[in-house]
Amino acid sequence: MTVTSPLTQPGGTAPDSAPVTARSSTVATVLVIAIPLAIASVLLGMTVTGAFTANQQLLSAGDLVEYGLPVTRVVHDTMAALTVGLLIVAAFALPAQKKDHGAMSSVQHRASRWAAITGGVWFLAAVVGVVLTGANTLGVPLTSPVFARNFLLFAFQIEIGQALVVSAAAILIATVVAAFATRATTLAVATVAALFALLPLALSGHAAGSLEHANAVNSLAVHLIAVCVWAGGLVAVLLLRTSTKGATGRVVARYSTLAGWSFAAVAFSGVVNASLRLTGPLDLVTTTYGWLITVKAVILVLLGLAGVVQRRRLVPALLRSPLDRRSFTRFAVAEVVFMSVAIGVSVAVSRSQPPIPQTPATGEDARSGLIGFPFPPPQTIQTYLTQWHIDWMWAALALVGAGWYLLSVRKLRKRGDSWPVGRTIAWLLGCALFIWTTSAGPAVYGMIHFSSHMIQHMLLMMFVPLPLVLGGPVLLALRTLPVRNDGSRGAREWLMLFVHSRWMQFLGKPAVAGVIFAGSLVVFYFTPAYQYAMESHEWHVVMIVHFVFSGYLFFWVFVGVDPGPKRPQYPILIIALLATLAFHAFFGVAVMTSESVFAVDWFHALGQTNNAALLADQHTGGGIAWGASELPMVFVALLVVRNWMRTDKREAKRLDRKADRDGDADLKAYNDRLAAINERD
Repeated sequence: MTVTSPLTQPGGTAPDSAPVTARSSTVATVLVIAIPLAIASVLLGMTVTGAFTANQQLLSAGDLVEYGLPVTRVVHDTMAALTVGLLIVAAFALPAQKKDHGAMSSVQHRASRWAAITGGVWFLAAVVGVVLTGANTLGVPLTSPVFARNFLLFAFQIEIGQALVVSAAAILIATVVAAFATRATTLAVATVAALFALLPLALSGHAAGSLEHANAVNSLAVHLIAVCVWAGGLVAVLLLRTSTKGATGRVVARYSTLAGWSFAAVAFSGVVNASLRLTGPLDLVTTTYGWLITVKAVILVLLGLAGVVQRRRLVPALLRSPLDRRSFTRFAVAEVVFMSVAIGVSVAVSRSQPPIPQTPATGEDARSGLIGFPFPPPQTIQTYLTQWHIDWMWAALALVGAGWYLLSVRKLRKRGDSWPVGRTIAWLLGCALFIWTTSAGPAVYGMIHFSSHMIQHMLLMMFVPLPLVLGGPVLLALRTLPVRNDGSRGAREWLMLFVHSRWMQFLGKPAVAGVIFAGSLVVFYFTPAYQYAMESHEWHVVMIVHFVFSGYLFFWVFVGVDPGPKRPQYPILIIALLATLAFHAFFGVAVMTSESVFAVDWFHALGQTNNAALLADQHTGGGIAWGASELPMVFVALLVVRNWMRTDKREAKRLDRKADRDGDADLKAYNDRLAAINERD
């Protein structure tokens, strides 16, 4: 097998023609056997754990479904990693055109087209996976009339079927967009769609177990994204290594940064997920399920060590000599082999029964199964302040944000630039408050009482975003992130593009931000959205994200220090702020006088069947919504007035300096115009 290198000179030879051809052949061979290697790993892992016999049902779906499902899953996961890796490397690491800013370069075009091909295979594997999973769930063979009659019911009314269908639809969108992409922005859209396609997959398998399903689903979603970026990105760099020419070192260095973050995310999410499946550390050596986890952990450690060597030795060597790729290629090929085994083991883990049963809770534990964690004691002031159930994803996000901010400030000060201490304090306060709101009393009792939920809502929408806005994270990022000079877009360039985009110009209008901030309250509580957020984990995550971002957008428009679209005059800001405050108060009154219980089915399922008590608690929540808005809104109004006065003072000083320079020419011209008018009259 001979693979010709794209890095061929006009004369017909490459700088290292024979070695490149040989190495390309080796790389192609390894990539071809990666999928069979992963399939062998999953079949071996399922055999060791006895998953094939344990998964047998009273009504068997047949050998085709039993053995075809894990094989399809391996193909699905491998193509997912390749598609995501090719897209994210093309969007964030590959060089772009310098003349036509935003246009894709030839190597980006190649990556995008390859991503469209792997995305097509990914989509086909997803469709086959929906069919086989449907047959496995129904417990009937594919040829059974029962399957034909009930498949649509599974696909569109059962949660696991809905998740797989949504994922397949997102895969199709990403594939089509990648196939026709000509601009870097379009490429980013395809990347986002491909990453989104991974999220519904976290709702299947053991992650959907009743107890601790929030942490399980969140950690699995993080795990899937990180693995695809890490493994797929490495294969993408390998495939494109001869097309990047002199930029190989820069591309590998950029991928190395992505791989470092992905490694940390994989390790963190893996630890969280394993802790929910194992009864203790002894399970790692005393159970076959634990053996698979141990194998994954060993491979992760080895890959982490390889990443350290790659970043410290191979990347600097590539930056010095971009065409000398031999050491990197050998290292990367070995990593791909280990990653293939890890993917197969991961699929085997997902198809095997863990030591802790992942079955829905019944009887006395049914309430715990509904809220996803042990049901807390009755709410008092003491329990509200002391009860904790850590949501690891939100806590990790806040801690990473705080760590990044401190490191960025340290970087600024090292190079002699200053950064206000008040902004640092504000940001850290917002991060700490976010952790408490999503993991302590507001989150624990917010699932049980409407009034407690409203406290959490007000904290997420008002008290958390305000200090985050005052921290100025975008400004800090723009001052510390590296600048690209080869036409490609890194984190700084994408951030600049987003901040000054037409979307932000629209969202940055006070009226729009106010409608999103206040109008969403009515939409959320006076429609079934609130009940969906209580009953469904994915909608609960959407609720938290919306609360925080709508509050952040609102306060950024009025008192933000970050750059963005030009803000309107201060009188307009004051008027918009007062109008939003009035509408917010109106919403609080509407809830206080409401006559029907919101999400009544949810509270009844928790055993709270006294509608009068539920309505009284709801009225209390309305009072909280009304009163909680006063303090932050007054504070924001004072900040707007202060900024207005400072702007006027700066403008007055600017005019005074101008008058000193030109001898008050503007005043003289104005007086001359008045004199001319008097003479004419």
